[in-house]
Amino acid sequence: MTGTDGNEKRVAAYSALAANDPVLAAMIETHGTPDPFVWNDGGRTGTSNFAAMTLHIVGQQISITVAYTLYDRIAAATGGIPDPDTVIALGPERLRGFGLSTAKARYILDLAGRVRSGQLEIQHMDDLSDAEAVTALTAVTGVGLWSAEMFLIHQLHRQDILPAGDIGVRRAIARAWTLNEAPTIDEVRQRGQGWAPDRSYATALLRRSLTMTEGTPA
Repeated sequence: MTGTDGNEKRVAAYSALAANDPVLAAMIETHGTPDPFVWNDGGRTGTSNFAAMTLHIVGQQISITVAYTLYDRIAAATGGIPDPDTVIALGPERLRGFGLSTAKARYILDLAGRVRSGQLEIQHMDDLSDAEAVTALTAVTGVGLWSAEMFLIHQLHRQDILPAGDIGVRRAIARAWTLNEAPTIDEVRQRGQGWAPDRSYATALLRRSLTMTEGTPA
């Protein structure tokens, strides 16, 4: 979400968070008001939701630098931004040859098959509710809740998503609220109830705070 409308919504969201939670208010003073919907992939995926989800799958449990390297190999082999047809044409062996695990090659091919068949209309999800979008995405083999939530924030620009299982979010909460250990997923969800309907903004702020204090990429 960009432009004047996006800026106004960001100001309103952070104002509401600050008014409702003094800890977040202090974090805003220190770390500013990051835009949760900015996703810096260097233009690799363009406006393609399929390509973006492919990159999300490639990036599961590896560093962003390695994820970009592997994704770029797929993009080079498909002649540009990957689409379902060109990915399916590669097949599992070539995908594994680019450095993907057998599992990730299977996940990406399942995604491509569902998009090509129309089972998943990944480019046209704006009319789905958050819950419906998560259900549609997690039906893809290998796409878990975290990957779906990242997609909802970065590609669909949904305002009220809190990825409670994100270890960065959990560590940021532990640091900000001086907890002895990272909260559980249920504890994150409970704490985040008071941040609705702006939980995507709270997520961006928490991850920004971790980046600034620990140097962890958000």
